[in-house]
Amino acid sequence: MNLISRAIVINDNKLLVINRNKYGFKFVTIPGGHIEKNESPEETVIRETFEETSIKIANPRLIITEIFNKDYDQQFIFLCQYISGEPAIQPETNESISNRLGQNLYSPNWLDIAKIKEANILPVELKDKLISYLSEEFPKEPIKLQINLR
Repeated sequence: MNLISRAIVINDNKLLVINRNKYGFKFVTIPGGHIEKNESPEETVIRETFEETSIKIANPRLIITEIFNKDYDQQFIFLCQYISGEPAIQPETNESISNRLGQNLYSPNWLDIAKIKEANILPVELKDKLISYLSEEFPKEPIKLQINLR
């Protein structure tokens, strides 16, 4: 099982996202990646967000633990404070190398919160929670979210 940390970052009514084109399948996700040995989930989310987007963040607060219906990844979703930066992949990261190869593409961007409903954000269960939390408020205590892979 892989352990992954992901970031929800909001700035100026926009959500930080990664537009993906994975061998022709286009979708949107939030930044994040694998927790490395001797690294905390909080350290991972800060590092991975910077590597994938060039955005500096702080104060990660766990709000969701995604649990999958198969032996798959467990993902920790953090609400993070935007500090600075504009979306761009850091050079020499796996994402940058993948982009140069041209078939598994990553493109970080800000997504207007008003357009989240139309975006192909995956997993859908997370998209539904984001829509709910952005119109109301984020949970004070972390929740568990069951993800049903199809």
